[in-house]
Amino acid sequence: MSKINDVVIKIGTVNGTGSASANGLLMKAIFRMGIPVVGKNYFPSNIQGLPTWYEIRVTGDGYQARADRVDLMVAMNVQTYEQDMAAVESGGWLIYDSTWPRNQLLHREDITVFGVPLSRMCNEHFDTARARILMKNIAYVGVVAALLDIDLEAIKTLLAETFASKAHLIESNLEAIMLGYDYARENFDCPLPCRVEHMDKTSGHVIIDGNTAAGLGCVYAGATVGAWYPITPSTSLMDAYKAFCKQYRMTEDGQKKFCIVQAEDELAAIGVVLGAAWNGARAFTPTSGPGISLMNEFIGFAYYAEVPAVIFDVQRTGPSTGMPTRTQQCDLVSCAYASHGDTCHVLLFPANPEECFYMSPQAFDLAERLQTPVMVLSDLDVGMNDWMCPDLEWDDSYTPDRGKVLTAEDLEGMEKFHRYLDVDGDGIPYRTLPGEHPKGAYFTRGSGHTKFGAYTEDADEYQEVIDRLLVKWDTAGELVPAAEIEYSKFNSSAILSIGSCDGAVREALVALGEQNIGLNYCRVKAFPFTDAVRDFIDKHERIYVVEQNRDAQLRTLLMLDIDADPKKLVSMLHYNGLPISADFVVDRVLEETAKGEAA
Repeated sequence: MSKINDVVIKIGTVNGTGSASANGLLMKAIFRMGIPVVGKNYFPSNIQGLPTWYEIRVTGDGYQARADRVDLMVAMNVQTYEQDMAAVESGGWLIYDSTWPRNQLLHREDITVFGVPLSRMCNEHFDTARARILMKNIAYVGVVAALLDIDLEAIKTLLAETFASKAHLIESNLEAIMLGYDYARENFDCPLPCRVEHMDKTSGHVIIDGNTAAGLGCVYAGATVGAWYPITPSTSLMDAYKAFCKQYRMTEDGQKKFCIVQAEDELAAIGVVLGAAWNGARAFTPTSGPGISLMNEFIGFAYYAEVPAVIFDVQRTGPSTGMPTRTQQCDLVSCAYASHGDTCHVLLFPANPEECFYMSPQAFDLAERLQTPVMVLSDLDVGMNDWMCPDLEWDDSYTPDRGKVLTAEDLEGMEKFHRYLDVDGDGIPYRTLPGEHPKGAYFTRGSGHTKFGAYTEDADEYQEVIDRLLVKWDTAGELVPAAEIEYSKFNSSAILSIGSCDGAVREALVALGEQNIGLNYCRVKAFPFTDAVRDFIDKHERIYVVEQNRDAQLRTLLMLDIDADPKKLVSMLHYNGLPISADFVVDRVLEETAKGEAA
């Protein structure tokens, strides 16, 4: 196995032992060498003590998806050693702590095993029990650096940046790294045939996760109110928003120009958001699937009363609490039609952290323009994992789209204001903000109301408003982000996907092209689906619908929203909680292609 800048490193440790710092150090050092990387964290839902893994994919080609292989395994957890050894690709390598002898039965002839006495070395060089545990996990950074030829200067620079205010930690961490590095250089043939070399492919890029990017996007969007109830994997979005607000939303005398409320539950959180938005603030809440379930009543109220709101749903596995720290795309239908009665909601689907940033202002603009809840459906893979993205840029000329908001001057010239009257024929009425003008007062109704805003239980008056909301839905289809459609050439078959599937699909298209299988590609970015999506489906005989859930929810939405022909839509479903890989897509397409040839 001889490869340059194409290696997958997986590190198996115990949750709560400080391995996150070590893993981040490795990934960032490779990034500093100009080599594209992605990091995937597979962690348990407890605080500490259970197995955790971190996967670093070094990819000179700049691919973004998880790889279905492990070239170099760092097996630091005795409990998972057998599992970790089995995961290594034939011809690959494994590093383990040889302070204690391993079970003689745990052996593979087709991989190379490096034993490094990490615990013994750290016990000899560090005084306290805690330091010995932490430094053992830092020491393997040195071993990996020696084996893969990672630039030591990049590691030293990162240490200096990370612990700039704690000089003593720089010294101890570097000592531990050099223990591992020197041992590997003295005892093993370094570097391995599978190694890294300096490139120039990371300039103008940043390592960031989607929750951080979305939190920053909310600041730039002008959001001033955030309310939430903590839930994995969305809590870090609010943490990021709070940190950015403390940096950019403070007056010179230390006063906050933002409001963050940790509510008693998710229903209360969305209630705070609706109250703030009704008063004219841009407000949002981050949550996950269980939170969406609890918010349903207020989401329906916002739809019918036409109050703007932004909800970030960082999806995880279900049903129920499922596996809180694994990823899926299993909230599509529940979000699209959240609440009871005839409701339908605008959804945005970011594919990576870059789009989390740019779609955040889009979500607020759409919510206020359409006067309705708008949900941004990320997932744990996008939200919490480390991605390489182009530097985030901002247009300082951006002006928030507040939609149809009447000013005092507008109201002064009106004989009478009617809150739910469609004046322009686009299904969107005009609204007012509290305190603007006496003529702008109205009752916000989640119960039956007429187009004039009065209470009603009259059948025709009720239906008239409900039908008008469908007109607004059609307008939403003209305003949401357009699908990303690519024709390599006209092919009878194509792939249609969503969100974080994009990286795997794009890599798969390259691999399939090398096997002379050409497929066109459509990535939907929003619901409702646009006419372009309908046309794309109509042009092809077969559409492979790639999504990460069990029940083909994207396929269902395509049939419900644009009446797509179900006979054309072939589901390719990935739902084990791990991020989707290109190999999965390739294998499924080859299976379907073989079926067609056999027929």
